[in-house]
This record gives sequence, structure tokens and C-alpha cells, in this order.
Amino acid sequence: MSKNLYIVSGPPGVGKSTTSKLLVQTLEKSAYISGDAVSHFPVKGRGKPWLDKDTNDLTWKNISSLVKNLLDYKYDVVLDYVSFPEDIDGLMTELADYHVRVIYVVLMVDRQTVIHRDLLRAEEHQMKERSVLLLDAFENHLDLRVDNKLYTNHFTEEQLPEIVSEIINNEKYRVK
Repeated sequence: MSKNLYIVSGPPGVGKSTTSKLLVQTLEKSAYISGDAVSHFPVKGRGKPWLDKDTNDLTWKNISSLVKNLLDYKYDVVLDYVSFPEDIDGLMTELADYHVRVIYVVLMVDRQTVIHRDLLRAEEHQMKERSVLLLDAFENHLDLRVDNKLYTNHFTEEQLPEIVSEIINNEKYRVK
């Protein structure tokens, strides 16, 4: 039986981590990868992944290695990270020899919601204008299919299981 890689993406404040953590608990044998945590493996000399190509490349190389290791041990993998289509293309190239179902879902909300949720974070964790810039980047990305976007503004937190079920069962998010 093939394993699954679920890539839960979107700008900060759309519920990637909350959704990913429930998704990973829903699956039978599963592993959770926080792309943010992976990007912080290097401690000194690290740049911000969105500004520093080497840091971004190393982050994706580490993510790829972790995904492969977990798939080799028959885990379904949930990756929680800001991931654009070009990032997914690179990861798919790395996974070309793997029999894996890849689901890529970009959670989206409206501008007011992303700003409001960012303000709910502790000051040191707020992304401020970066949240809105990333929301716009996902909204206007030419290579991001509409089918890979899941707008969650109309969902309440109690409906999170419905979002997880949608991600697991709707083949429109499948990219491999």
C-alpha cells in the first residue's frame, strides 16, 4: 500500500499548524514535520529562508531527507510549511522513485482574518506585513492551481474535522 505525503501550506495565520496537527492525529501511522522547525536546525549563521537562498535550499534538502526516511519506514507524512508550487516541484523530483500519494493543499483566508489572527500571536511571533504579502503571493501565484486552494474563512474551529476530512478525501488536492 502506498503512503501519503500531505503538504499543508498557506500564509501565516490560516491554520496550517492547527490543521496539520489534527490531520496527523487522524492518520493511523503518521509523522509531523514542521518546516519552520526544520528551518531552525542551523542555529548560528542561519538566514531567513525567504531572504537567504542557502538557508532555503538547506531547509528543503532537510525536509526531503526527513520525508524520505519516514516514507521508507511506512509513515504517512504531514508537512506543515509555507510551500509554493516551485518548492513542491523540487520535492516531487526528489520523490520521483517513491510510490507515494502527494496531497498539496493551500489554506487561504481573507485579508482581515489573516491580520486578525496575526495579532492574536505573541508579539515576538507576529509576522505583521509578511502575512499579507504571503497571502497576496499565494492568491496571485500563476502556477498555483485554484483546485489546490482551500478557503477556510467560513469554517469554525469546531468544524476543523471537516477540513481534515476534505484534505484526506478530496482528490482535487492530489499532485502525484
